[in-house]
Amino acid sequence: MKRIKIFAPATVANLSCGFDVLGCCLDTVGDEMIISITSEPGVRITKLEGADLPLETKKNVAGVAVEALLDNYSEKVGVDIEIFKKIKAGSGIGSSAASSAGAVWAVNHLLDNPFTNHKLIEFAMEGEKLASGNAHADNVAPALLGGFTLVRSYKPLDVIKLHTPQDLVMTVIHPQIEVKTSDSRSVIKQKVTLKQAIHQWGNVGGLISGLFTEDYDLIGRSLEDVIIEPMRSILIPEFQNVKNAAIARGALGCGISGSGPSIFSLCKGMEAANNVANAIEEVYAKTGLEFDIHVSKINSEGIKIIE
Repeated sequence: MKRIKIFAPATVANLSCGFDVLGCCLDTVGDEMIISITSEPGVRITKLEGADLPLETKKNVAGVAVEALLDNYSEKVGVDIEIFKKIKAGSGIGSSAASSAGAVWAVNHLLDNPFTNHKLIEFAMEGEKLASGNAHADNVAPALLGGFTLVRSYKPLDVIKLHTPQDLVMTVIHPQIEVKTSDSRSVIKQKVTLKQAIHQWGNVGGLISGLFTEDYDLIGRSLEDVIIEPMRSILIPEFQNVKNAAIARGALGCGISGSGPSIFSLCKGMEAANNVANAIEEVYAKTGLEFDIHVSKINSEGIKIIE
């Protein structure tokens, strides 16, 4: 039996202006998984702790993603998966993506890497399709590649790893309410005006340029969403007050993490990130809702072996 234990990181998708195409990888919060290659063919979820999720392979995102990989592998092998969830389902920081991406990355490693990480994105997307009904890559791509990523195209799939400035730190608040991805997608209008589109793709270009040139002011100016955030923010208590407090305390920008309810603030430096954490904690302490706050550097490596 070949066995590996990994850290599968949380991710922040969309980054305000890049709905379904931009994402980045966190360093201090993520799931742990133990993956084993066995002689008995088939994929089995043998243990799942930390969340009430299905053990049945075809109903579990990790199981479905690994099955997609094995369908493209030349030999018959068996895979046992143990999942220790540290990312809450429905949190908006890539819970399903961590399981999907972590599982295929670990299996690929144990099989001596027959597939590139870019190819693994396609397999992990099958898990995302199961979770939300949409095979999006904006969470699984940064989990597998690390840092910031751009999905330039879905057909054909073309994912680009972007530059990660060293000083960027992410502060994320996760209110303890569940916003299902399917529900948050249902509030999105299917048509946008040309004016909105021009505004949005200008911000996407600005954000990518800001990352490569390490122009923090440009990064901040580009973290603006005129299409999705106005509709989704109504699902998140105190969103605007959190955003105002984060910007006032030094955040470069602030927005909805993935489909919510988590809210991210991108900051320059750890001091600013901690100041923002204190500010948004003050806002949420008045709500009576439970919440978690994560402060994390950007993880440029992605999934890691821990044992």
